[in-house]
Amino acid sequence: MITAIVGINWGDEGKGRMVDMLAEKQDIVCRYQGGNNAGHTVVNPFGKFVLNLIPCGIFHKGVVNILGGGMVVDLEHLCGEIDRLRERGIEITPENLMISHRATILMPWDVAQDKLEEGRLKDAKYGSTNRGIAPIYGDKYMKKSLRAGDLLHPEYMKNTLKGLVEWKNLTIERVYGAEPFTYEAMLEWLETYGGKLRDYVKNTDEYLYDAHKAGKNIMFEAQLAALRDIDYGIYPYTTSSNTIAAYGPIGAGIPGARVDLVVGVVKAFSTCVGEGPFAVELFGEEAEKLRQATGEYGAATGRPRRVGPFDAVATRYGTRVQGADYLVLTKLDNLDHAEKIRVCVAYDVDGKRVENFPTGEALNKAKPIYEEMPGWKCDITGCRKASDLPKEAVDYIKFVEKVCDCPIKYVSVGPEREAYIEMY
Repeated sequence: MITAIVGINWGDEGKGRMVDMLAEKQDIVCRYQGGNNAGHTVVNPFGKFVLNLIPCGIFHKGVVNILGGGMVVDLEHLCGEIDRLRERGIEITPENLMISHRATILMPWDVAQDKLEEGRLKDAKYGSTNRGIAPIYGDKYMKKSLRAGDLLHPEYMKNTLKGLVEWKNLTIERVYGAEPFTYEAMLEWLETYGGKLRDYVKNTDEYLYDAHKAGKNIMFEAQLAALRDIDYGIYPYTTSSNTIAAYGPIGAGIPGARVDLVVGVVKAFSTCVGEGPFAVELFGEEAEKLRQATGEYGAATGRPRRVGPFDAVATRYGTRVQGADYLVLTKLDNLDHAEKIRVCVAYDVDGKRVENFPTGEALNKAKPIYEEMPGWKCDITGCRKASDLPKEAVDYIKFVEKVCDCPIKYVSVGPEREAYIEMY
């Protein structure tokens, strides 16, 4: 069986904690897109962790974790992530962590170009994390990149690198006027960090195909969410890869397979990191009060997240493009303080009520139309059954189900692995 854990809104919904929670029953957990530009926060018996590249199944013995071919991998960052996990007692070997031979290597020049371009754009910037994601995906589709499998063929890698350095420096020097990269420095970087990772590089396509054929349980772990998808998100304020579940088999390495179950993760309120339209955004004291109460700062960047009430319009859209079978509502306990809770049920666009998620300039003009519900004003972090929840919290969950037209199976009431309620 193949399960996909995906984000429904702008990202940072709590996918990592759901993967960590559900991975116990999986044989394989595979990241299928993105790089180290977002973080999955996990709190479990081992402690609190923020993972950027390594799948969140790494904490379960017997689970194989794969960095799929659709990913872009900063080798230096991955080595650091492995070291940090090992320092805290997490076992990582080539048996429980594999890197697809098709995964693209994110080079130091991609990080540099990302920063240079954001600096050039100034106030018109896209809100990049400056981790090199857009440049490396651009390189990939221009067929100007190295792949993890090239680490296993040093002479081929060296010859290819020479041409790539020459090509990339045309942009670094002549477009941005920055210092060029040298072949020697880039080769040293590849040999230093790639050398540590060679044993982890495998033909994971065949491994996944055989596992799927044998009936193994495989979980796809998405990064970011529907509204950041390069094709279906709030373009151009998106990431540079496909975050939707339909891409999972392709980015993982088994394109002929079908996803059997899509689990959509959404917060009990709205948050957004980065630039772009965000119709429900709160500002000033009201925003800071919610942000501090909920600890909303980027896991990978530390940036303050933009915050607002639950957006049912965006969530209906995200649920549809992800093909979610059910939703997980996270951080419900973060609303414990609220006397009243607003839900955006529609947008006002040029004086017209709009219930379908718009695109382009119409989305930029969208203003939220709210309905209000009473809060529960009590601590629900100790609740473990639906019957433990106050009536107002249950009413809120049911209302969200109704306006999103999708059942909510799990509700999280704390960051810990066990802090959740199964609603049915």
